[in-house]
Amino acid sequence: MKSMQSFTRREFVLTTSAAAMGAPLILKSSLAKGAEISAASDKINLGIIGCGGLGKANLFAAAAHPDVVVTAACDVWKERLDPIVEKYKKTCTGYTDYRELLQHQGLDAVIIATPAHWHAIQAVEAAEAGLHIYLQKPMTMHLAESLAVRNAIRKNNVLSQIGTQIHASEHYRRMVELVRSGNLGDIGTIRTFFVMNEAPNGIGTGNNTMKIPKGMDWDMWVGPAPMQSFNPNLVKDAFYHCFWNDFSGGWTPGMAPHITDLPIWALDLDYPTEISASGGSFIIKDDSDVYDNHEVIWRYPKLTMTWMMSLTNSYGFDFLRSQESRRRLGIYFHGVNGTLYTDYDSHKVLPEGNRMDGMQTPPPSIPPSPGHELEWVECIKSGKQPSCNAEYHIKVDIPIQLSVLSMKLGRSIKFDPETERIVGDEEAARLAIPEYRDPWKFPAEYL
Repeated sequence: MKSMQSFTRREFVLTTSAAAMGAPLILKSSLAKGAEISAASDKINLGIIGCGGLGKANLFAAAAHPDVVVTAACDVWKERLDPIVEKYKKTCTGYTDYRELLQHQGLDAVIIATPAHWHAIQAVEAAEAGLHIYLQKPMTMHLAESLAVRNAIRKNNVLSQIGTQIHASEHYRRMVELVRSGNLGDIGTIRTFFVMNEAPNGIGTGNNTMKIPKGMDWDMWVGPAPMQSFNPNLVKDAFYHCFWNDFSGGWTPGMAPHITDLPIWALDLDYPTEISASGGSFIIKDDSDVYDNHEVIWRYPKLTMTWMMSLTNSYGFDFLRSQESRRRLGIYFHGVNGTLYTDYDSHKVLPEGNRMDGMQTPPPSIPPSPGHELEWVECIKSGKQPSCNAEYHIKVDIPIQLSVLSMKLGRSIKFDPETERIVGDEEAARLAIPEYRDPWKFPAEYL
């Protein structure tokens, strides 16, 4: 990956200010939605970076396709790498440095299932290597990272699928059709939420000085993030990543991509123009550093969408269903004719009086998906972009990243959808591009 040592954070802020007053700084790609890309050969040589629980699930799903050959695997922890190499030992080479995997001869595509702080660097370099990309969510942790990943994928003309697997569900497709039918009428407000109760002890205390396991390269695991002591909870799985800001951005980037995906898809929303958030670490005291409550308002030109995240109470509104403390989530569409509320697998419509009398459930019109990973594989073969590609998913990703930034700053952020830039706030624009730990460099050439 090329780096631009001369492109400083100060210059990024200055170009942001210029963009607010002039022409867009990011050129639109000639690759339009639905445009065809040259398909690979009959066999797809597949690699994976990050062999934890989510990575294995993605890999096994993709490898179920008869034309996929698992060719390379990478993890900085041999405990996770070795079983994958053994499972596919006839074809798979193991690596502990992802840069070596990206140079593996004959590789066609790669699954990136590392913690979120690695996503931008690894996705950009994979695109530069000409590899089709399956990138676990959250797509990135910062505005500038999201733009860099999307632009690298554009420039290098590769296919991408962002790992919000619920996007492939039949239920979401039916909900998109219902919203688009117009039965609900004009929709002025959308409410989304994710809650669970980890209070007061969270993940516990006293583990931040534990010994690094044998066979793990901790320095490489931390990578571009700030160095900190090893904690066994941090590396358990993706669930625990969300308890550390530096490695995930917290529970909003961890869960909101699944949930806000539906309204953004159903209503074909562009970026919000103003993002307001509040929250913090109020109750939980443990080894983690993540916020435990987060409230967000995204203002779009013709509606508002809200987000509520709590780690300290699991009340689920119409989705309560039982009294036990558990994880709950939901989405509300408030229209002039009625309200639709839904989650991953159920829904209900509440009419406003008789305004929905005589309205029929729309017939299925969105084709089924074979599964999120298999859809990506089939698209590699056909040369067409998957449904949850980076061009689409950036509209999900950037509002989430800006909501976390708004909470940190304690003020609203204004955003220009045309220039894809923060407007009138130099500090916010400066913080929207991350500082990586040496020797890692942010891929600023893609801005």
